[in-house]
Amino acid sequence: MTILQTQALKKYYGSGNTEVHALDGVDLSVETGEFVSIVGTSGSGKSTLLHMLGGLDRPTSGKVYVDSQDIFALRDDALTIFRRRKIGFVFQSYNLVPVLNVYENIVLPIELDGNPVDQDYVRQIISVLGLDAMKTRLPSQLSGGQQQRVAIARALATKPAIILADEPTGNLDSRTSQDVLSLMKVTSTQFGQTIVMITHNEEIAQLSDRIIRIEDGKIRR
Repeated sequence: MTILQTQALKKYYGSGNTEVHALDGVDLSVETGEFVSIVGTSGSGKSTLLHMLGGLDRPTSGKVYVDSQDIFALRDDALTIFRRRKIGFVFQSYNLVPVLNVYENIVLPIELDGNPVDQDYVRQIISVLGLDAMKTRLPSQLSGGQQQRVAIARALATKPAIILADEPTGNLDSRTSQDVLSLMKVTSTQFGQTIVMITHNEEIAQLSDRIIRIEDGKIRR
């Protein structure tokens, strides 16, 4: 089943001679449970694409479907709710809340939505990501790799339709990067989780099921 799809997605900035085509007619689809890498150099349009896929920015034209919903047909407030429920984000800067411990950070999005925490599922995630011994620690007491594992756990905990990971290993050394990516692959397989990862790193991308290349705002066929 197709869980994520774009149709003729365009994002232009500026106008006239200074118009920049950050995305220039992107068509792609991702199946449920796939772990896909979108690879491109700086300025290729990959981060703009991630912002569109996550509903963080609206396109100039074209459509994005997440779990069969045309996300840009939603008003801003409805899109915010949809994003919180259906899309998990993992950024290279971790974005953990410094005054909350590991467990509290992981369940925070669920509690913000007013939903009960599926304790068994969260326990499974914590175990798979090797965070059992760290549940009561604050982010400042963790290494970069450990913080990123918490961010992945937080993204998984809401049971989103898709997880979007923006250069998730950007702040990590190469060995830690491999470890974190291997764990992302395990979680994708074990929990049937769809993951779309943006990266400039070819070596990291090889760990995914499929690689999509983007160049000058277009998918390279």
